[in-house]
Amino acid sequence: MSYTLKSNFIKNTNLIRLNKIIASSGYCSRRKADVLISKGLVTVNRKVTTDLGIKINDNAEIIINGKKLKRQNFVYILLNKPINVITTNYDPQNRRKVIDLIDLKNIRVFPVGRLDRNTTGVLLLTNDGKLTNFLTHPSNNITKIYKVTLDKKFNESDISKLQKGINLEDGITKIDKIFVFPKFKNIIQLEIHSGKNRIVRRLLEHLEYNVLELDRISFAGIKYGTLKTSQSRLLNSKELSLLKKQQKR
Repeated sequence: MSYTLKSNFIKNTNLIRLNKIIASSGYCSRRKADVLISKGLVTVNRKVTTDLGIKINDNAEIIINGKKLKRQNFVYILLNKPINVITTNYDPQNRRKVIDLIDLKNIRVFPVGRLDRNTTGVLLLTNDGKLTNFLTHPSNNITKIYKVTLDKKFNESDISKLQKGINLEDGITKIDKIFVFPKFKNIIQLEIHSGKNRIVRRLLEHLEYNVLELDRISFAGIKYGTLKTSQSRLLNSKELSLLKKQQKR
């Protein structure tokens, strides 16, 4: 699916790695940007920099090889991620990646956080570093809702355990809300704020369940709705407004 770009909805004013800004513009990859920076071919606000870790404001003037870097409009994409797809832009094993499902010419976008290879559902991709940092930072308590299919009937006595909190190897984590589907006793819906790695699977494995299917149906209030597996689209103005409000809270 190809996209028609619109003007920026969310202005990015956070400090961002120089190589990331260059890559997001579509000029080259981050690795290539690091090579250009290390060779002294990049100037920021008329000053040459060779610092690979330098962070700058997104509106700074960047010149590469004597030519001013052209910024891309921010792009915000919703993907209904399928199973067996890697949430990354680069994979040394050459496995199928989420970026392979997006048709964007000369524009680099990046996944907002990660979904496991075997997890499906809502995944956002963007070149807006400020939004990405906000949505992925643990302190911002971004809400995620998952539909989970288990290998056996869910014991409702485990609801209180999940809501009280379970002590895993990286600390205590609790579920905010839980719903058991009455017709399918092995299917539950969980709402959680934690962004810890594989947290839903680990919580349920601790209670001796095997997760057969894990589908993220909502992330930061954004739902895939009627969007079919592997399909993607631009976020609409209502969805962008929802994200913007969360940034301002």
